[in-house]
Amino acid sequence: MPEIHLTTPLRDEDLEKLQIGDKVYLSGTIYTARDAAHQRLVELIEQEKPLPFDLKGQVIFYVGPAPTPPGKVIGSAGPTTSYRMDPYAPVLLAAGLKGMIGKGARSKAVIEAMQKYKAVYFAAIGGAAALISQSIKSAQVIAYEDLGPEAIRRLVVENFPCIVANDVRGNDIYRGFDYMGKK
Repeated sequence: MPEIHLTTPLRDEDLEKLQIGDKVYLSGTIYTARDAAHQRLVELIEQEKPLPFDLKGQVIFYVGPAPTPPGKVIGSAGPTTSYRMDPYAPVLLAAGLKGMIGKGARSKAVIEAMQKYKAVYFAAIGGAAALISQSIKSAQVIAYEDLGPEAIRRLVVENFPCIVANDVRGNDIYRGFDYMGKK
């Protein structure tokens, strides 16, 4: 299987070529956010207020990095379980989000929203937090500093390793077929 290199922001035509199981290396800017930050982003969208960053074409990495050791740009940065973001993901996808990185299966509603808005879900390798952090070249808190490790950060990444877990057609690597039961 070939390695695929993508640069953010992601485009529909790039995502349409991806299939579950594809090994992807992301480069460019991605953002971190977990459930508390997701809730705040959705509230801003519902109130029609500006967001701390433009979601169009962007990728959110579900992570709360460990404290930054001296001489490093970020601490260990392993993915967190994604289902906690499922109540918020469809709203963010409708607002232009194109990719999410985490671990674990997604809900039917999130998979349907990914199909509708042409977005993908990438699985990052759990247990490899120190390795993943080596792909992160810079990290800056841009919103919700009060959330500590769950604050939104702008990360610049180079060859961030991940696997396509859900593609734009609704296929799901965790089930081996799309949620409608079609092979």
